[in-house]
Amino acid sequence: MNIWIAVAVTAVGCYAVKLIGLLVPAGVLERPLVRRLAALLPVALLAALTAQQTFADGTTLVLDAKAAGLAAAAVALILRGPFLVVVAAAVVVTAGLRAVTG
Repeated sequence: MNIWIAVAVTAVGCYAVKLIGLLVPAGVLERPLVRRLAALLPVALLAALTAQQTFADGTTLVLDAKAAGLAAAAVALILRGPFLVVVAAAVVVTAGLRAVTG
């Protein structure tokens, strides 16, 4: 398959998804279930993406420095650290473990 065909199909698909979103009646968007799902769906997708990027390498489960960095970020979040502190904790632990383990 030509790469430009794939790009064009993707662009048309993205445009169609946006258009479908604009065509949904406002009454449907005001329903409590839809509002709850709209609020929770981005969090669930971000959590799934984080888990996949942290613990997967192809089809195998991996526990490495990224998992330790995620755990450090979770601890910083539990301790109610500011966002930059959470990110810094994850970076420092991940980089430290990678430096030690090679």
